[in-house]
Amino acid sequence: MKKTISSNNAPQPIGPYSQAVLVGNMLYTSGQIAINPSTGDLEMDTIEIETKLVMENIEGLLNEVGMDFSNVIKCSIFISDMSNFSRINEVYGKYFTDNFPARETVEVACLPKNVNVEISAIAVK
Repeated sequence: MKKTISSNNAPQPIGPYSQAVLVGNMLYTSGQIAINPSTGDLEMDTIEIETKLVMENIEGLLNEVGMDFSNVIKCSIFISDMSNFSRINEVYGKYFTDNFPARETVEVACLPKNVNVEISAIAVK
């Protein structure tokens, strides 16, 4: 059974997709970018601020279904410049303490709204 998940603690979709989808006990988030869900504004002053907001948006979706980062089993990270990898990784790493999820990080030519980082997650209860 597929259930569309919507949260005020993550930005509203900017296209024809759901913020997240719950199938059984598995949550699949759409890629999150640094849009502040309260204002709808991008926050891209530094890559650290941008990454932190992306992670907070993922957290909002996880919390909507009673999960947290300990439930995350897989992340996909898309970045516009691999030279930002270590700075993104430092912020990302603060959200996981052990039992880290699987992950790939891919440099891409362009991301929505010309952001520098986009992250999606898969989590399980």
